[in-house]
Amino acid sequence: MSVPATPAATLPALELALLNPWQRGFPLLRAPFQHIADQAGMAVEAVLAGYAQLQASGALSRIGGVFAGHAGGAALLAAMAVPPERLHAVAAQVSAHPGVNHNYEREHHYNLWFVMTGQDDAAVRAAMQSLADATGLPALQLRMARAYRIDLGFDLRQRTAPTAMAAAPVRNALPIAAADRPLAALLEAGVPLEAQPFDRWAEMLGRTPDDVLHTLQQWLDSGTLRRLGAIVRHHELGFDANAMTVFNIPDAQVDACGEALARVTGVTLAYRRERAEGWPYNLYCMVHGRDRAAVRDVIARAIADVGLAQYPHEVLFSCRRFKQTGPRRFRALPEAAAPSAATPEELDAVAG
Repeated sequence: MSVPATPAATLPALELALLNPWQRGFPLLRAPFQHIADQAGMAVEAVLAGYAQLQASGALSRIGGVFAGHAGGAALLAAMAVPPERLHAVAAQVSAHPGVNHNYEREHHYNLWFVMTGQDDAAVRAAMQSLADATGLPALQLRMARAYRIDLGFDLRQRTAPTAMAAAPVRNALPIAAADRPLAALLEAGVPLEAQPFDRWAEMLGRTPDDVLHTLQQWLDSGTLRRLGAIVRHHELGFDANAMTVFNIPDAQVDACGEALARVTGVTLAYRRERAEGWPYNLYCMVHGRDRAAVRDVIARAIADVGLAQYPHEVLFSCRRFKQTGPRRFRALPEAAAPSAATPEELDAVAG
């Protein structure tokens, strides 16, 4: 069942032309923005200026890649139970760490949820210990066991995102070779907004443009890259409500349930994580929508369609976003990683 569409006339033309079609399938060509311009019926200069405008407004994080979990680097989801009177200060300490790329307040006893990324497991462990030392608070550390859907994209014409998809094939992507990690770091940071961005990368890396494009295509074909395209910031595009639903599923059934969740229209993320002491849940799904009612509708339908009502579960809505940036699985962290005053972006309070 599809959800009602938002009339196209209510959406900015740039978002529909430059974001909606290009959240995946970014053209791997020497002149990718010319191809986008041809498809949109625009001048290439207008396309480049449009992407720059969307980035400046916050709607576009970057044009880049979403890497598979086994491609390289390390990441984990963490949660803290922070006393309410300390929440703002602790959130600022967490957001100040450059390895943290998402940091949200959620409606739960465990009220601060963040993702820590790093170049390897040791770096992530050290970062988590530094936050424990700085805040005096322990954290649940919930490592990914299997992803059923992480190909997050938003149809800007809908009330919830995205449309239905078939379950992705299970592919254990090979780690990116050491010689290719500098290219992965560039892609993680984002494609430059210029006429021939891959030529610039080739020059920086001492490679040919064709070699760079071939390597990126290989990563997509092998599943090392889940997608390559516009990475949007959902709050700025009107998807203000999001909820993480967690389930305690018997281990023998969790994969079947996760694969089914990945096929439900409106589910944006579905994955299995390791349990932790005091946290029995092992199956997670995310739903993003323009309002809470739309999100609740998707969650209720997912639970009914997949047959999950019999299992213990909780719904954790986000109520404030402290930080949302790209991960650092391939890029080195800045030298100074001590907690500091957070920027307005890191502490913008967003209802959801």
